[in-house]
Amino acid sequence: MNLILFGPPGAGKGTQADRLTSKRDWPKLSTGDMLRAAVAAGTEIGRKAKDIMDRGELVSDEIVVGIIADRIEQPDCRNGFILDGFPRNAAQAEALDAMLAEKGLDLDGAIEIRVVDSKLIDRINQRISESAEVRADDNADTLEKRLKVYHKETAPLLPYYEAQGKLRHVDGMQNIDDVASQIENVLKGLSGEDT
Repeated sequence: MNLILFGPPGAGKGTQADRLTSKRDWPKLSTGDMLRAAVAAGTEIGRKAKDIMDRGELVSDEIVVGIIADRIEQPDCRNGFILDGFPRNAAQAEALDAMLAEKGLDLDGAIEIRVVDSKLIDRINQRISESAEVRADDNADTLEKRLKVYHKETAPLLPYYEAQGKLRHVDGMQNIDDVASQIENVLKGLSGEDT
């Protein structure tokens, strides 16, 4: 099964993708990780990406889609994959669909982990107060900026996948295990299993 997990920063996409990876053996494909791996491996597309990144520029959608195209050819993606952090905008979604269609593949579903922005900010403030070690970008101001970008650029993709009949929603305000259970129910529905 080929999936995308959507949700704002801090919604738990990475946590849930990791759980699916260990339970279902579908690799989590993070575009950042794939870019670094392609550069390290010295692939043709990795060399192109490195040149662009060395100039301090953003890697084009075409290159990112090319890296995903190369990655999903790997044997561990044969039974499916989970996209994490991609697509982020309409152009990327359309390019992804076109690339998958060329390979005779499709997305089976897009799962939105719904959360309330104010609760995410409460979560990060609590994490900061309880943690001895805090990342530089782990603060309410940075999260608020990232939430604005998500709502402006990525959230508008939800109707795109809804129009394709692929979008499903889970309540991300629940605890981690309950969110995972909701996702499992969505997957059963997508695959035609009884829920």
